[in-house]
Amino acid sequence: MRPITIFTGQWADLSFEEMCKVSSEFGYEGLELATWGNHIDPKKAAEDDSYVKEIKDTLEKYNLGAWAISVHLSGQLVGDVFDKRHNGFAPSSVADDPKAMREWATQEVKYTITAAEKLGIKIITGFTGSPIWNYWYSFPQTTEEMIKEGYDTIVERWSPLFDEMDQRGIVFALEVHPTEIAYDYYTFVRLLEAFDHRKTLGMNFDPSHLLWQGIKPHLVIRELPDRIYHVHIKDASVTLDGLNGILGSHLEFGKSRRGWNFRSPGRGEVDFSSIIRDLNEIEYEGPLSVEWEDSGMDRLRGAKEACDFVKHININPATGAFDDALKK
Repeated sequence: MRPITIFTGQWADLSFEEMCKVSSEFGYEGLELATWGNHIDPKKAAEDDSYVKEIKDTLEKYNLGAWAISVHLSGQLVGDVFDKRHNGFAPSSVADDPKAMREWATQEVKYTITAAEKLGIKIITGFTGSPIWNYWYSFPQTTEEMIKEGYDTIVERWSPLFDEMDQRGIVFALEVHPTEIAYDYYTFVRLLEAFDHRKTLGMNFDPSHLLWQGIKPHLVIRELPDRIYHVHIKDASVTLDGLNGILGSHLEFGKSRRGWNFRSPGRGEVDFSSIIRDLNEIEYEGPLSVEWEDSGMDRLRGAKEACDFVKHININPATGAFDDALKK
């Protein structure tokens, strides 16, 4: 049965021990470790074996595993075009210095690869950033050469990191997400082609980011069965009322006037039943990791409820046809 985990990125204000305690009490079986906040320091983990032992011991204390570690923030800096919003992703010592920020981020991903190896983790989840996200709407006019240059830039910056992952038997699960080089089905397929279908690169399948774009998430699983490396359980709801739109209207998440919002799993419109059935068909046995984001409800209640929800939907595949007995 697939393990049910929780992504710690939205809980970075808690200490690691507090995160483990709360997650265990709610019924989770493991953590997807965020490399910011208070949960794991990639550099320290890469260089200090006693620190790695402390992490392992704390996980064991609360009967938790760790199947994935995240580079969402550092990875974003590897491939992005910077503005002042990015300063919060890196130490203040490199703020407002794009070259220094990218060098720091690249090294941070390298530390995370080493940390993952020491922790016995085989999946790194995260973002790549995008040098062409601001081209998504082709005005001013955008040429094919400009788009290709963006993909080539990502290949250039990430190939050395993928090489290091390959040496350690680790894969990268890109969360297909707005602001990334791959933000929907076709852009992800193009990214695979740009990397010559390198096996290092797969998908952190998160249906919430696909739903509001008008994509039927489970169809992505059917089309890319060998590239689903990790799964986020996150819900969303589209509430177009004739005045709002899917671009968000610069309204904060959680505002009821927005055209869509993230919802606690089971409280939105994602068809998780179809997703689980298609995951069964491709024989996905990795984690179902709750990324809890719902600005409209208390997170403690939401995280507990989400764990119970995933246990409910996490069905095993059938071992035979329902009418086998009649055939006999």
